Amino acid sequence: SVARPWSAGENRAISISSRSRSPASPCTEVIACSGIAASSLRSAGATDALALASRLHAADRRQREPYASHLLRVTIRILSHYRTGDPDVACAALLHDAVEDHAASIAPDGRAAVLAVLARQFGARTAELVAAVTNPGWEPGRDEHEQYREHVLASLAASPWARVIKASDFTDNAVGIIHLTGPKLPKLVGKYGPLVPALRELILRPDTPLEADVKDMIARQL
Repeated sequence: SVARPWSAGENRAISISSRSRSPASPCTEVIACSGIAASSLRSAGATDALALASRLHAADRRQREPYASHLLRVTIRILSHYRTGDPDVACAALLHDAVEDHAASIAPDGRAAVLAVLARQFGARTAELVAAVTNPGWEPGRDEHEQYREHVLASLAASPWARVIKASDFTDNAVGIIHLTGPKLPKLVGKYGPLVPALRELILRPDTPLEADVKDMIARQL
């Protein structure tokens, strides 16, 4: 099928009611049981972000589960366990893979145009956070894992709030690796393993916008 640009009004047609049989339904059932996360995710911006993320990733799978489950775990961990009720951060967490995985479905003219669409719909700060946690395209001749780590460290050093999103995303990815077997395991360990000490140091920096006990919890988990 031919990808088409997404318009802000489209999310109104996507049902995210727990009564719906659409792919978004399991997401809202999770939200309903998530305490503090529920009120934050039901804000207007986060509801729109969830609708867009659910549509973009509707056909995506993460091992045996809908990809949207990963997006929700990343977001709910931030809201509930990291005790961050910032709606811009919640929106960015829900959309953190949107540009990297489905840019053409949002806008046809490249990542800058996609981020401009997100900025109009969700605000400049949300778009900037999404950009900060979006991996760049591979540069020919570069080691892709080295390029990934270089980008992550530079981006997170410049954006304290992006560290919060990346820490939750990294944690969720690491949990998946623990249960992974087969030939992909060494490759993923080689990609993520070297980042652990640097990410721990970034999280513990004074300007990372989390309470001290939350930083300590994340550092122990990494």
